[in-house]
Amino acid sequence: MAMAQEKTDEPITKAFEPREFTVEGLGTLKYRLLKPAETNPNQTYPLVIFLHGAGERGDDNVAQLVHGMKDFLNPDRRKKYPCYVVAPQCASDKKWVEVDWSAKSHVQPENASVSMQLVHDLVVEMIETANVNKNRVYITGLSMGGYGTWDAIARFPDLFAAAVPICGGGDPATVDKFVKLPIWCFHGDQDDAVSVERSRQMIEALKAAGGKPKYTEYAGVGHDSWTATFANPELYNWLFVQERRAPANPIPQKK
Repeated sequence: MAMAQEKTDEPITKAFEPREFTVEGLGTLKYRLLKPAETNPNQTYPLVIFLHGAGERGDDNVAQLVHGMKDFLNPDRRKKYPCYVVAPQCASDKKWVEVDWSAKSHVQPENASVSMQLVHDLVVEMIETANVNKNRVYITGLSMGGYGTWDAIARFPDLFAAAVPICGGGDPATVDKFVKLPIWCFHGDQDDAVSVERSRQMIEALKAAGGKPKYTEYAGVGHDSWTATFANPELYNWLFVQERRAPANPIPQKK
């Protein structure tokens, strides 16, 4: 389901500012930040977290922009949905969640990975210090980042207003923690890198628990289920109307 590449007004590496976030005892997270095209200091804006795949790991603070991020630069979209976008880069020897991607299933590790904890702490700091709407924080990711998305909403369910996991997988035993969270999951049914069964398991577990996730399975599509997803205007129409309801517990603070 190929879609034409949308034009943007400025180079992606210029629009997404290079930044670093350091936490003592954890290390430094390199990331890119896209700000709303225009900001009003008296308003708050949604925050989108994007978790890249395994192939974009490293320390150049550029590779993580290769998939999906150009779609957020569409001028009409930026005007309609002004938001912050954070695209962190996972180190070459790390993962968003330390599990085996080729396994048919996994049990969520007891502790967040170093990379995931850094992302969490960055989000909390931005909520505290920037014009971020704490009730409109969204997370998405592809492949390794899809695994990270499922992991993040299970660990920090009160932090997010919606999630878009793409060609990843999670631990079905964790779905009770985010059963009411708006989720739209995507996967190609011919994916030979991450089995489509990983997404199907999570969707089935959510439905069995009473959840109402959206699920799009692309017929005849392999691992690249993200190009069509991020090019789809309906994704943004759905995502940016989601708003977090009052949580049972306060937003987790930095450790």
